[in-house]
Amino acid sequence: MKEYCPPDTCLDIQHIDEALLVVNKPSGLLSVPGRGEDKQDCLLSRLQTEYPEALSIHRLDMDTSGLILFARNKKIHRQMSQLFEQRQVHKTYDALVSGCLQGEGIMDYPLLADWPNRPRQKVDFMKGKEAITRWQTISSDHENNTSHVKLFPVTGRSHQLRVHLYSLGYPILGDNLYFSNHSDKKAKRLMLHACQLSFIHPLFNSSFEMCLSSGF
Repeated sequence: MKEYCPPDTCLDIQHIDEALLVVNKPSGLLSVPGRGEDKQDCLLSRLQTEYPEALSIHRLDMDTSGLILFARNKKIHRQMSQLFEQRQVHKTYDALVSGCLQGEGIMDYPLLADWPNRPRQKVDFMKGKEAITRWQTISSDHENNTSHVKLFPVTGRSHQLRVHLYSLGYPILGDNLYFSNHSDKKAKRLMLHACQLSFIHPLFNSSFEMCLSSGF
């Protein structure tokens, strides 16, 4: 297993109010503590050095960058958790994939833990849990055989976007878990970024939206 070497970066807080913190997580940093003393350095622990009241609402994969929400009290944490459960938090991701993908579509591939190969997930139409992702191609680079794709997850399964695109035949560049034989040739990191969040703010009862370009 690859040694955990989190990036030595400063907190990049994109938004703060009485209820919520929105932070840009760098690729390579855990969202919350992992198992073992060597995996305690994470975005949550770094954030709590300045905002000890911060509570984790959701996560991004370690190698995924982008926008992530934290609650500043237990009431807001409960309310935001309910919004996630009710699919009222809308997320958009940027990805660079291998291959020239055209158009748009929906990936409806149920997912199941691949226990012999943990932490990998796999598509299983018999026993898998519902997993749905909408996708839209922004551009394709025929010379380099890559595409820039927007992803709109309807559900939030572990590794959902990575497994869906891999199963579609267009794996995400830099994905050393699902595309390890080729990923290092065109990317030094997982080219997946949480670029947009939108929901009804639980404190102000009004629409809230945050956007952050991936730079891909």
